[in-house]
Amino acid sequence: MGSASAQGAPDKSKIKVGISAGNQEQIFDVVKKVAARDGLTIDVVVFNDYLQPNEALASGDLDANAFQHKPFLDSQIKTRGYKIVPAGLTITAPLGIYSKKYHSIDQLPEGARIGIQNDPSNGNRALLLLQKAGLIKLKAGVGQNGVNATPLDVVENPRKLKLVELDAAQLPRALPDLAAASINNDYAYQAGLSLQKDTIAIEDARGPYANLIATRPQDKEKPWVARLVKAYQSDEVRNFINTQFKGSIIPAF
Repeated sequence: MGSASAQGAPDKSKIKVGISAGNQEQIFDVVKKVAARDGLTIDVVVFNDYLQPNEALASGDLDANAFQHKPFLDSQIKTRGYKIVPAGLTITAPLGIYSKKYHSIDQLPEGARIGIQNDPSNGNRALLLLQKAGLIKLKAGVGQNGVNATPLDVVENPRKLKLVELDAAQLPRALPDLAAASINNDYAYQAGLSLQKDTIAIEDARGPYANLIATRPQDKEKPWVARLVKAYQSDEVRNFINTQFKGSIIPAF
């Protein structure tokens, strides 16, 4: 268990950071090298879902995590009461509607089954993306300003699409049984799906869904947090992201 340092105690030189499996693992290999040159050792803990990293941070098993966007963090705080705060931006990972059966939105047949995430913030993203693609229309005023849309808010659905709500981590495995599915970038990456080749719709890259480094409120002003953020937001990491991922994820800093 991590413990808060006493007043006036020296700054931490070793921290535990929780991340999601996938592209963040590669990015953190570079972050660790940059931080090490600044005297900060980062022990990375990899998670395969979106629920454990906040639980581990709130309970003190982690010092920070880096896997989520602010709308997701906000919904987790609202439903679970976590005391967790953002400390700095990392990447934006555009959401895609992926399909193994169809090559364009126009090809989707009437009654097609479309998988979307069952958590409030990512489900909202999926519905907004389906709306942007012209497949559905949502009730006015939902889907923005903190009001998450749900399938019950669909007021126009001309192709009678069947929206199938699943856990975000399950969507890549369910894709063969669906016409298409909204899949988060890291899960798509793990499943070998390409944002450029396997999608029929893509979210705007510079939306409100920039990922962030989060920590507990009592740690936010600690020097080690500033050093972690500085290491992530370094030119070295920026160049690695741009070179390695070629626009499928982009620096948000």
